[in-house]
Amino acid sequence: MKKYFLLFQIILLSIVVSAQTEKSSELYQTIKEKDSLLFNLGFNNCDISQFDNLVSEKFEFYHDQSGITNSKSTFINSIKNGLCKLSYKPKRILIENSLEVYPLRNNGTLYGAIENGIHHFYAIEKDSTEYLTSIARFSHLWIFENGNWRLSKGLSYDHKDYDKPIKKELLFKDQIETEKWLQQKNIPALGIGYIENGKIEQISVFGELEKGIKTPKNTIWNVASLTKPITALVVLKLIDSGELGLHEHVYKYYIDPDIKNDLRAKLLTPRIILSHQTGFTNNRENYKDGILKFEFEPGTKYQYSGEGYDYLRKVIENKFGKSIEQLASELIFKPLKMENTSYIWHKKYKNRIAKWHTEKGETYQLKKQTEAHGADDILTTIEDYSKFVTYIINGADLSKKLQQEMVKNQVTINEYKYFGLGWWIDQNINTNNDFAMVHGGDDIGVHTIAFIIPKTKQGLVIFTNSDNGTDAYQEIILKYLGENGQGIMNAEMQ
Repeated sequence: MKKYFLLFQIILLSIVVSAQTEKSSELYQTIKEKDSLLFNLGFNNCDISQFDNLVSEKFEFYHDQSGITNSKSTFINSIKNGLCKLSYKPKRILIENSLEVYPLRNNGTLYGAIENGIHHFYAIEKDSTEYLTSIARFSHLWIFENGNWRLSKGLSYDHKDYDKPIKKELLFKDQIETEKWLQQKNIPALGIGYIENGKIEQISVFGELEKGIKTPKNTIWNVASLTKPITALVVLKLIDSGELGLHEHVYKYYIDPDIKNDLRAKLLTPRIILSHQTGFTNNRENYKDGILKFEFEPGTKYQYSGEGYDYLRKVIENKFGKSIEQLASELIFKPLKMENTSYIWHKKYKNRIAKWHTEKGETYQLKKQTEAHGADDILTTIEDYSKFVTYIINGADLSKKLQQEMVKNQVTINEYKYFGLGWWIDQNINTNNDFAMVHGGDDIGVHTIAFIIPKTKQGLVIFTNSDNGTDAYQEIILKYLGENGQGIMNAEMQ
């Protein structure tokens, strides 16, 4: 109760005191001098004698983050054992035009003063690097005791803290700087794969699988819809071998029971499905009855559909008598030595899976899929998926005709982009009117994305395990893809 009564007294004093004293007055200059001794000499140089001389024996300090300090000795000890032992040198700067001084009188006799102001705090590293750490308001009660001004009460409040600046030149290369950057964005883990001139140049993993558990280089990530480009390539490989037709009607291999009586099922082809023109919703669970249905005639317009890709999985599994896992393994995973990639969960992933996280850093319950899905939930490493992207960049051992079909305008989305086979195509990303192949993956606790610039044979893969994951994209894209990256972002924001 005492501390609240004291605060009330101080607030009351601030109301009944006289008007602010002129800056040219003796009182203003005296309090300003005492402030300078306390901070410029005492705080900034860890000169404890200044605190001994200027702080009252009855001193109390109220801080909006560290609480109440109720004695001079406790206050000075906290400076000796805290401030003076930091790994950097602290510096306080008073915002001079913020300084206000109000006299306190008793029947006309000056006995004290209230000092209000704003101050900035900086850190100075051993290499002389200096940066802002916080900004705060303060109120000091100075009392004239036995012929000397003593600081009797202090309030420090309205703190705004600032993170230590990141050394941009080290970002995404240096572990410490990158993980500090991730902490600022509240993203537990990040994987980056960079391809240049058709070759992998960088494979990096930063952060934690979950709190306290570091990410290994072979971290397993659920990459959500980055599954689709892999499924698409499996199908294109089968088409390239002549065992399936790009324009072949697939009803003879499989028809979903939900649409068996709908004649539009006979219109579906691999081209229509791979370019998201099925007429299906993204997920049949979006419907109250959970029944798959056509929303428009297949092949007439674009509508992103995970159901379509999983439909195609069932088509090829029925036609070839093999699971998508077997087909992908034969056609992609084994040839590329993607030894840590699978459509389904394996026990060996248990201790290296990047857990999914909320915006606040809490973990979601992990889904361990036992049945493959053609559109979602592939498990892989940043190295494996970078191998896949590199393979695409270098033609994926497909015929020229099919390579061209992959990036051809199969269906227009808007004036900036269209869909090919398995990839979005962002148009005119630079002054040469080059294009980029793009695909993302977004689920709860998962944000992933991959980019390919065929002209320059560049590729970029970004994996995150957080709802905040997209907050990392811009800086990474610009760091690795420069002006082309800016062009991609311009197209993606349309």
